[in-house]
Amino acid sequence: MSQDVRPAPTDLRHAFRSMASQWRVWVVRPTAAAGEDVAEAQALVERVAATCTRFDPSSDLMRANAAGRRWHEVAPECFEALRAAAEAHRATDGLFDPRVLMALTAIGYDRSLPFESRRLALSDEAGPSRRRPWRRKPWRPDFDDVRSAVRIGREPVDLGGIGKGLAVHWAAELLAGSGESVLVEAGGDIMCLGDGPEGEGWLVDVENPFGGDPAAVLRVLDVGVATSSTRIRSWKLGERQVHHLIDPRTGLPAESDLASVTVVGADSAIAEVWSKSLFVLGRGAIRAEADRRGLAALWVDTLGHVGVSREMRPFVEWQVPRVS
Repeated sequence: MSQDVRPAPTDLRHAFRSMASQWRVWVVRPTAAAGEDVAEAQALVERVAATCTRFDPSSDLMRANAAGRRWHEVAPECFEALRAAAEAHRATDGLFDPRVLMALTAIGYDRSLPFESRRLALSDEAGPSRRRPWRRKPWRPDFDDVRSAVRIGREPVDLGGIGKGLAVHWAAELLAGSGESVLVEAGGDIMCLGDGPEGEGWLVDVENPFGGDPAAVLRVLDVGVATSSTRIRSWKLGERQVHHLIDPRTGLPAESDLASVTVVGADSAIAEVWSKSLFVLGRGAIRAEADRRGLAALWVDTLGHVGVSREMRPFVEWQVPRVS
């Protein structure tokens, strides 16, 4: 996704890389202190990356995972991310479940690598073979606000997607007073504050998961937008094609007939959570679930058909009925 209006020469633009994604910050008609605010926002993102990563065994998240049922104090960013993950787990009735770390490791996603060029030389026996539901209980971690301590529970968790969505949201909040409008974008997650560079909202492209021209363009303001797809994080495990979007009902990569799902939400973390949850449900259930929950969703199925929920229609500037 991207904003398709060219920034004015006076706007403040900044790019950096973190969380295996390219980050882009755009401040429209910035204040004198905007440069310092952007630096502070990047530092915040880096703190989230350092404390919430599962790729560093010494991170706050991984030490809390290792502690399991014992209390463990973590940095504020990790504490709030874990609390947000627990709330998302409840809100989605378990369709979002961060207890997928072992499932991701089992299919070879055990390190942060450039997936565009990744091909694993693992045999089929290396991956999981579960086909029946896990029959797991709801995730109910414990939180101690005074000590900023958590008890994760028996199964380790991964904060990858929601952590990035939260970092986008928090960075945008920090920059809210830095100019007339603010956009923060990172790897499919975006937060738009204010009425955009032309005063009529931000125009956001919805990526075609098969490449080529966008599937749609959205006009949004003061909301988050997130897209989940398997276009980049998909790789070969032996003879099987696998991806990073785990169905918590099976512990396996979701067998979805959707290619991508885009959600507009109150913030980028909420949009991220629901884009993944709806992706797991698949084409047959996504419209009914999005409409039942009042979610603004747009999806592209594996045949290229584009679908839109009732709540998404006011945001759609234009769309194509089918992509190829």
